[in-house]
Amino acid sequence: MQHFSTLSAFLKYAGQPAPEHPQLYVLDLAANQTEMECSRKSSPPITGDIYNISLKKVTQGSAHYGRTKYDFQKGVMVFTPPRQIVQWNNVSIAPSGFSIYFHEDYIKGYDLARKIKQFAFFDYATYEALHLSPKEEGILTSIFKTIETEYYNNQDDFSKDIIISHLEALLSYCERFYKRQFINRKELNSELFFRLKTVLMDYLQSGSFEVNGIPKVEWIADKLEVSQRYLNDSLKVETGKTTIEQINLFLMDEAKTMLLNKYSISETAYKLGFEYPQYFSRLFKKKVGLTPSEYIHQNISN
Repeated sequence: MQHFSTLSAFLKYAGQPAPEHPQLYVLDLAANQTEMECSRKSSPPITGDIYNISLKKVTQGSAHYGRTKYDFQKGVMVFTPPRQIVQWNNVSIAPSGFSIYFHEDYIKGYDLARKIKQFAFFDYATYEALHLSPKEEGILTSIFKTIETEYYNNQDDFSKDIIISHLEALLSYCERFYKRQFINRKELNSELFFRLKTVLMDYLQSGSFEVNGIPKVEWIADKLEVSQRYLNDSLKVETGKTTIEQINLFLMDEAKTMLLNKYSISETAYKLGFEYPQYFSRLFKKKVGLTPSEYIHQNISN
């Protein structure tokens, strides 16, 4: 698989002009009055040390990020971090939106280099893209225009600071709009929570906890066909708890039932995937407020 360690090499490969800055490239898709096409209409999987933030609509062909085919038909925001696998096939792009590419070294030494890792949407699968309202699209386009103006101006000692501050503002707005999308899609979040419970119950009933141990969040996310961070953020909005917390709550609910049905503490621990009973007892105490023995005694007494 071809990997691009410089922005210039990637742009040359993609058929785009050389950047004004060796580590930053901005493209105003709306500046073209006719439908534009990628100079390289198709590409096998590639990677690069590059961030991409794009608002665009693909009118023909398809793009893949990781293992996921992406639907650009409605025009959405997509975010890709360095070393994400990307490929596209026979792509044509409508004359609206924008793209910003920057090498990961461009923001080194700035607070954004730390903060950008906290923007979870860079780790979302692409079918979990950001769908914007017209007002939201207008806000992001306005910030892009400011970045574009600085990019094409004669660069001075202030240019990079200004561009990076606006990049951070753009990403902060995107985070806000994602939160709005989670809230507006509450019904879908509820469905995801229900599906999580179903996956865990199926796993339990098949005896997989005892055989394979407690499932990893990555495995659960794959079963639900979402990314780990998207699953986590959706559950936080819907339930106020993370994926791991939901798994632990499921385990403790099942443990209560098993303990009151005459399973020993050790049997319960092993059947729920704990390697050592003391780990189970410690988690039970933390989540329930009682040790397993205390819980059994209290409920039998009552």
